[in-house]
Amino acid sequence: MSEFLQIALKSYTDTRGTLTVAQDDIPFKIKRCYWITEANSQVRGGHRHHVTRQFLVAIRGEVHIYMNDGVKDAEIILNNPSVGLLVEPEDWHTMHFQTGAILLVISSHDYDPSDYIDEKY
Repeated sequence: MSEFLQIALKSYTDTRGTLTVAQDDIPFKIKRCYWITEANSQVRGGHRHHVTRQFLVAIRGEVHIYMNDGVKDAEIILNNPSVGLLVEPEDWHTMHFQTGAILLVISSHDYDPSDYIDEKY
């Protein structure tokens, strides 16, 4: 099991489908969210941040996330829209998209190019 924090979100299922809520479970104030689509077989990311924290959820399909915090590394597979991965500022991460995957990214800060660190550990 990975030492990187995965958080199960509350989901409610009935005959109409499943509703998943990301509310009190995310350990930061949400400032921005976006999603990545049409990245079939592509690798994205390849950076870490100075201050931004992120929460990643594969809302469709499967995304393989490589994480490295300078001490430990792991590959985490996101393929359940009710489970997300917390990415801390020091976490180098890359995201390998399987065909048809959609990744939701919830962020603690607005986009700022100076927040990005492009150097690996």
